[in-house]
Amino acid sequence: VQLQASGGGLVQAGGSLRLSCAASGRTFSTDAMGWFRQAPGKEREFVADINWSGSRTYYADSVKGRFTISRDNAKNTVYLQMSSLKPEDTADYYCASSYGKVRVTTNPDYWGQGTQVTVSS
Repeated sequence: VQLQASGGGLVQAGGSLRLSCAASGRTFSTDAMGWFRQAPGKEREFVADINWSGSRTYYADSVKGRFTISRDNAKNTVYLQMSSLKPEDTADYYCASSYGKVRVTTNPDYWGQGTQVTVSS
């Protein structure tokens, strides 16, 4: 079972990026899935998560209105569309999943590897 994150890169402030997290090894259509991030020297923090059907989404206050989480269960993939990016969004972004849950828990069942996002001012 693996979560593979991709889509990070270098972008100017105000720009956009879309992160993808492809799950493999089993179907993740019954999992809550989400994104976390960790900036240099800081603790990992919650960004957004989505329930199994995509009908419920949750966001950190710092990204609300700028980021959109979505999922395609047919592709076993969750996305994070990031717009109006700010230098403070610079971090390694990690996807995670929690089986059978509405929200990704503080101890997810699976973590993906990080994908680096750098926002220049």
